[in-house]
Amino acid sequence: MTTRQRTLLKSAAAAIIALAATGTSIGLPAAPAQAAVPKIAASWSSLMYRSLTHDVQLAAMKTSLAGQNAAIARWNAEIAAAGRAQRGARATLATATSANTAAQNRYTAARRTLTTARQMLATVAKQKPRSNAAITRAQKAVAAAARTAAVRRTQAQKATAALADAGRASRGAVARGKKAEAGLRYETAAAQKTRTAIAVLPTAAAYAAQAATLSRDVVNQVRPAFKITDTTQVYGVTVHKNVAFAFKRMVDDARADGVQISGGGFRTTQRQIELRTINGCPDVWTAPSSSCRVPTAIPGRSLHEIGLAVDISSGGRTISSKTAAFKWLTVHAKEYGFVNFPAEAWHWSISGN
Repeated sequence: MTTRQRTLLKSAAAAIIALAATGTSIGLPAAPAQAAVPKIAASWSSLMYRSLTHDVQLAAMKTSLAGQNAAIARWNAEIAAAGRAQRGARATLATATSANTAAQNRYTAARRTLTTARQMLATVAKQKPRSNAAITRAQKAVAAAARTAAVRRTQAQKATAALADAGRASRGAVARGKKAEAGLRYETAAAQKTRTAIAVLPTAAAYAAQAATLSRDVVNQVRPAFKITDTTQVYGVTVHKNVAFAFKRMVDDARADGVQISGGGFRTTQRQIELRTINGCPDVWTAPSSSCRVPTAIPGRSLHEIGLAVDISSGGRTISSKTAAFKWLTVHAKEYGFVNFPAEAWHWSISGN
């Protein structure tokens, strides 16, 4: 990876992190705020933004996919664990059900025995002649039956509680399995969506190429609606807001590659008139730019007047075709939406005019 690419990733990552902090999705980050200009200019800016953040977009989506695949693996493991828990819970529930049935039956039998013993005591107590020995035996039988019934009651209560616990455990295991299955479905769908997004994500070059097809229409529609408030400064260079992000990235990436670029961007129509005079154009309003000592567009036609062109300088000097800055721009400027006007090595704009 080159220094320029590392810088691209670093600065674009910072932009996406800032967007994420505001709640914006990082799968496909939104373009920065646009100037109040025709929609086509905003479209150009958005396309260039997506082109210049493409690697970070792709990396973010791949990171998301890796996380989704990991979640799928976890949910699959949870489904398996929930299945084991359900089988164990069902076995425990079956055992508890049988134990509870047996305990309840024993308690019922103990109560019947106690009832019989009490009836026997009542019968013996009424017999004539009265037999104290028989009464004592009957009383002991009642006491023994009462003790047994109390034990069986406690056992039955414990069995009932154990059955309730087993039922809750069984229901919990079933709910755990359903939750895991729902989680698996969600993450599987999300992963498929992410894979599709990765597959259809245009390349950075494709985004830039789309923007290039709009550049002439951007110029034509921006010019009649242009206001000075549509401009902003990038490292001291005044440009149209819709090219500011791309121009800043170009300056930053050039610097990362050891190339310093700056220049003159927006200028007023009055300044264009002054330059036509200074550069010796035969007629300020009609003479072609090539007739001037330094080619200078007719006032009202220059892209500088709408902030969509920059006369590039490097090290304080206007660049020529022999400079390192020109060579760097020749290779890379199209990545940022800028095209050279062949007659002027220093003049770069979004349409090449």
